[in-house]
Amino acid sequence: MIEFIEPLLIEYSLITAFAVIGLLVWISYVLSGRLTRGRIHGSAIAILIGLVLAYFGGLETDGKRGIADIPVFAGVGLMGGAMLRDFAIVATAMGVHLGELRRTGMVGVLSLFTGIFVSFFFGACVAYAFGYRDAVSLTTLGAGAATFIVGPVTGTALGASSEIIALSVAAGLVKSIMVMVGTPFVARFIGLDNPRTALIFGGLMGTTSGVAGGLAATDPKLVPYGAMTATFYTGLGCLLGPSVMYFLIRLIA
Repeated sequence: MIEFIEPLLIEYSLITAFAVIGLLVWISYVLSGRLTRGRIHGSAIAILIGLVLAYFGGLETDGKRGIADIPVFAGVGLMGGAMLRDFAIVATAMGVHLGELRRTGMVGVLSLFTGIFVSFFFGACVAYAFGYRDAVSLTTLGAGAATFIVGPVTGTALGASSEIIALSVAAGLVKSIMVMVGTPFVARFIGLDNPRTALIFGGLMGTTSGVAGGLAATDPKLVPYGAMTATFYTGLGCLLGPSVMYFLIRLIA
């Protein structure tokens, strides 16, 4: 039976990946509801399980792509690649009322630039404290503190080493999980209960997955608004990272 099923799963690897990820997400949401009553969003649990599986997959195969190094799960590499990732990010804009976006005005724009500069600065300071002194490494790690997408985009553009790029992704993942888990707990204290504050929150935090997961656990109706500015944040960070931020850090470092 296994000899028949395994070649089929390998041949239709992308479908296999969707089935596996769907099962993983279902389990994560069940755990979220039963163990935390929804306070820790299922997406955060799914990310943690995914990281564990990636680690053991890479460990088992001595590979570099995590669980995608196992032939049966090779489709996970495509499913998690840039094409579907970018499609998912763009799709988060669905459901936004442009009137709410316009009413945010300059405050929303200011939140974007504030969030990006603060994240870059904090990430670069932590990198400096750990002994990194060259502008490329500092910029890449600062970009990773912005999001785990901005980090590798910036590092690749500047020619950073694979180790630095990997660290920038790790920094972005930590931020994403912290935002995802922490949002429901702080929402009441910061007035995160309407589209306008959700737009500003997304601009300040920037991590699309973290903001979307956190807002979903707070109020699902706010997800498209926070995700909209978080998506703008990602794009703006990818533009500013290898250019303005790099030259600023070169002047300071």
